[in-house]
Amino acid sequence: MNVKNSFTLSDRYLRYAERMVEDGQFPSVEKVIEAGIDSLMQADPAPAGESDPLLAMKDEIRRRMETPREEFLPWDGDEMAARVRNRLAEKFKVNETDL
Repeated sequence: MNVKNSFTLSDRYLRYAERMVEDGQFPSVEKVIEAGIDSLMQADPAPAGESDPLLAMKDEIRRRMETPREEFLPWDGDEMAARVRNRLAEKFKVNETDL
């Protein structure tokens, strides 16, 4: 969602932003300002109530890595691989040995 807003910039900041647009680095002064805010957001942790999906993924990966091996779910990779080979052989009408 875009919200129309107006800002007052000092001459120094406006000249810098306009130069970046003239150099082709950004399509507009608004995009220069957005990039600056994006940079600030990446440097700061997410505000309270706002979650960062990458941080959540990192936490989940760390939690799973700390799970004791005896709590792992049983998994038979050979059986699953055989099922996948069988389905691919049927789909592409080839012998399983060709996969």
